[in-house]
Amino acid sequence: MATQLTINGRSTTVDAPPDTPLLWVLRDVLNLHGTKYGCGIGQCGACTVHLAGQAVRSCLTPISAAANQKITTIEGLSPNGQHPLQVAWQQIDVPQCGYCQAGQIMSAAALLAKHPKPTDDQIDSAMNGNLCRCGTYLRVRQAIHQAAGQGKV
Repeated sequence: MATQLTINGRSTTVDAPPDTPLLWVLRDVLNLHGTKYGCGIGQCGACTVHLAGQAVRSCLTPISAAANQKITTIEGLSPNGQHPLQVAWQQIDVPQCGYCQAGQIMSAAALLAKHPKPTDDQIDSAMNGNLCRCGTYLRVRQAIHQAAGQGKV
C-alpha cells in the first residue's frame, strides 16, 4: 500500500503495509541510517525522530500515523551538520560509542523548540526516555545548555 510521507522537507511515497514501523521505512526503504534501532519497544530512544515537531519513537510509530505529517530525522536537523546541538555535542565531546546520540540530539532539539532556555529539571524530564549505555548524561545536559546559549535552535 502506498503511503505519502514528508521526510526532511522532501515528499516521498513508500509502498509498505500501513503498520510498518517508521524506523524500518527510514532505514531500509529510504536509506536514512542516522536513526538507530535500539530496543524495538520504545524504551531506549535511539530511534527518536520528530513527527509534526514532537519527539517520537519511530520503532513504535506506524507509517500510517506519520502519513501527511512533517517528519524530521537527524539527517534533516541541519543541512550541513551545524545545528547548535550538533556543534555543542562535538565541542563537549558528548558521545563515547555514539550509538544513542542521534536519538539524544533529536529529543534535545524537541525540548529546545519548546523551552529555548531549559532548566536542569526540564532537560532531565525531556531526556528521561533516552538511554546511554556509556553514561554521558552530564555531558548531554551540558551540551543542551551550551546549545541553548547560542540563540536560535
